[in-house]
Amino acid sequence: MGNKTSSRSSSDCLKILNKTTIYKQEQPQSWCCLCKKQVSYRIPALVYLRDDQTFLAFAEKRKSLSDTSAEVLVMRRGTWNDGKKIKEVEWVSGHELLTSACLPDHRSMNPCPVYERDSKTLFLFFVCVPNGVSEYEQIRTNRSQGRLCYITSKDAGKSWSQTTDLTADVIGEQMDWATFAVGPGHGVQMKSGRLIIPAYAYRYTGNTVCTSFCCLSFCCFTPYALAFYSDDKGHTWKAGNQMEVESCECLMAEIIDDKGTSILYCNARTRLGHRTEALSNNSGEDFDTVLTSNKLIETGNGCQGSVLSFLDQSSPPKTWLLYSHPSNPNKRVDLGLYVNKSPLDSSGWSDEPLLILHNGPSAYSDLVEYEPGHFACLLECGTEHENEEIAFLLFELPEKKM
Repeated sequence: MGNKTSSRSSSDCLKILNKTTIYKQEQPQSWCCLCKKQVSYRIPALVYLRDDQTFLAFAEKRKSLSDTSAEVLVMRRGTWNDGKKIKEVEWVSGHELLTSACLPDHRSMNPCPVYERDSKTLFLFFVCVPNGVSEYEQIRTNRSQGRLCYITSKDAGKSWSQTTDLTADVIGEQMDWATFAVGPGHGVQMKSGRLIIPAYAYRYTGNTVCTSFCCLSFCCFTPYALAFYSDDKGHTWKAGNQMEVESCECLMAEIIDDKGTSILYCNARTRLGHRTEALSNNSGEDFDTVLTSNKLIETGNGCQGSVLSFLDQSSPPKTWLLYSHPSNPNKRVDLGLYVNKSPLDSSGWSDEPLLILHNGPSAYSDLVEYEPGHFACLLECGTEHENEEIAFLLFELPEKKM
């Protein structure tokens, strides 16, 4: 069943075109360098702007790998050059600090971009958390301190607006949340024009058997996924209802069925040993259909995974789902790529990964389609541990191999 390491070579089904290091961990190499600060990058998010033939690769810049050491969001720009004999992405050297994506005395986390096609506006959502306040501390005290924020760009990320804080307007009535976050990874604009930002929030449930006397410990809180959405090109936003089953970090994708009906799919991290998959028939306001095949196995204590819908090359074209996640059920290694040709049926996932995108330590990832049948992935990976670098790679899904 899902998340099995494939014994087939990549040439049997897919082709990786190239791989580029986008962000690389920096740390002192010897005792004489201890004065040099460690710099780490985590939490990749990727968007492709087709009109500009531009990839934007986002991440968190941190003082260490710890969540509480996050500082600022960063971005690198890559231009897709398809006029050359050898197609490639040319990356601008160095990264840009997104200094407008912040609130005073807060750290910015969980980049989640979405592009509004009519106004040609790129939204970059993120959460701001007070410096030094951990997710665990918010859960322990049952007090959310995060802020729901975004910045926008109308010139493909060359310039950005100041931060808009939506917390009071969108989450004001949901303050029973212990903590929340968006994505991380990309958002979705649906066929109807609705913008979708995937998110999750912890609530106190007390459903888990707890050995703590006070019964206000981490195990008594459960995360549930939801969507933030906008129907007016991002001018105003609302929060959908949370799922009824455990579902943490998540990404979403639009499925168009044989009748042309739009359905929103959610794929979420859990502590249950398998992924949570659910469908929304009202574009993210509720996820009332939970898929139960449990075919996609979770890794260890859980790991973020990316999901993407795309049209196959048949006539008429059909919606398929693509999913990336560590393929080992015990630890974060061997980032696998899976496909589901019957996306409303969770038993339709491939039993084995079509390809191992990275052999060895690997963790979070984000997928985009930049041309029909051509895809890119931004992923955490390394040789000794999964957070040595964030890399970018291109790959194809040849029709004859599917």
